[in-house]
Amino acid sequence: MKLEYLNRKYVQKNSIEKRDYQVNLANQAIQENCIVVLPTGLGKTAIALQVIAEYLSKGIGGVLFLAPTRVLVNQHYEFLKQHLAIDDIALITGEDPIQKRTKLWGNSVICATPEIAKNDLDRQIVSQDQFSLVVFDEVHRTVGDYAYSGIADRFANSNLRILGMTATLPSEKDKATELLIRLRISSVAERTEDSPDVKPYTQETNTEWINVELPPEMKAIQTLLKLALDERYDILRKNGIKLADQKSLSALLRIRQFVLNQNRRSAKPLFTAIRIHYALNILEAHGVTSFLKFCERAKIKKGVGVKDLFEIDPNFTRAIHLANDAQSKGIEHSKILKLKEIIESVPGKALIFTSYRDSVDVIFNKLTEMGISAGILIGKSGETGLKQKKQIQTVQDFRDGLFRVLVATRVGEEGLDISEVNQVIFYDNVPSSIRYIQRRGRTGRKDTGKLVVLIAKDTIDETYYWIGKRKMTSAKSMGEKMTKVLEKNQGIESNKKGLDAFL
Repeated sequence: MKLEYLNRKYVQKNSIEKRDYQVNLANQAIQENCIVVLPTGLGKTAIALQVIAEYLSKGIGGVLFLAPTRVLVNQHYEFLKQHLAIDDIALITGEDPIQKRTKLWGNSVICATPEIAKNDLDRQIVSQDQFSLVVFDEVHRTVGDYAYSGIADRFANSNLRILGMTATLPSEKDKATELLIRLRISSVAERTEDSPDVKPYTQETNTEWINVELPPEMKAIQTLLKLALDERYDILRKNGIKLADQKSLSALLRIRQFVLNQNRRSAKPLFTAIRIHYALNILEAHGVTSFLKFCERAKIKKGVGVKDLFEIDPNFTRAIHLANDAQSKGIEHSKILKLKEIIESVPGKALIFTSYRDSVDVIFNKLTEMGISAGILIGKSGETGLKQKKQIQTVQDFRDGLFRVLVATRVGEEGLDISEVNQVIFYDNVPSSIRYIQRRGRTGRKDTGKLVVLIAKDTIDETYYWIGKRKMTSAKSMGEKMTKVLEKNQGIESNKKGLDAFL
């Protein structure tokens, strides 16, 4: 079968394969403000390219292409430079001085991080009137006080075209409603891996859930932490605070304000319980060293009840003592040994995700000790953070095969195109449908991919497994629900209705 290429003004000849589903989604996005929902690895950027080319050919204004991280903005910039038949494409991030940015904003197409775009709009070194199209990549982030929301507000009165792109919609109704209203969305254009026009282009990703048992030393620490936690729950209940039988960190976080305003005597047990919850979750999902590092930081920060917890509480002080003991014997987490086994079972590159910065170092050090070459990809905040240039370099080194395994935090979840990753491993489980789908989408781009999720038995990992499963089901049906609402509200202003009209 002869390969057909896109033939569109401003798109380089013979550079982009023509795929019907991409053309159809792009045509829909040209007509109205639209969110394109498409599984990772199926070319959302190629759809954006077609919409950008159309708006350039209208000659009515420039294009702003936003993405949440510098690494991702850089990836889009390189893609557009390669495939757009124009020269004035600029990349703008906070690392550019203001004089340079003022000049760069004059280009026809600009790829930028949202914070800098918002700040420069406020500084008036760029005007919202100069754009005819704004692309929001990873559009599910347009909620709350994230910079995307601020940018959407600043464009509220202009009649430019808005294109949002994501691999998954939020699973919560209020977030989905906020997305529609903030970006004045008229339609949701969705394809799944099972859509007939998409199926020929998808690779299978086989998912395997692997259970591990905590070693006896960790179980002993876990038991002591749970005893310390039970004590605080008893005091809170005695003080008249209604709490469910199932212990939940989010439930405690929700009552903080109430306790501070109306039940001050519960402040100490509440804040101590929150601290113990965090410590327990980190121990269960990430291991001994990460737990000890968390405790060190909590101790330095001081705060309500810290002295009691770290110096007097018999259960908690004993737990720290046992953890130090275990660490000196080289005991970490059963997941570490399992990692070696998993990595060696599949040839090629592997990407390991962990939600916690400290465990990146632990995993990296242990893999190196075991003779497996690895690299680290983390965000730029904090003393140990990677500057954005270094992040881009690390991803390139991994693509070039300078090391076999990349250990990443959240910064690696969104949009990164590392096509030869044969397997993705979740070191810890995430209770978020969006993050789960983002992580999973990093494998199976060229060939069958393998996804492994490590779950420590009788821990927070198992709880998150069930929460995540529930959220995935809600997220899957959200596109249809949004579409029905939008159709229903076509004659009515959508911000009066939101999703409540339907749900």
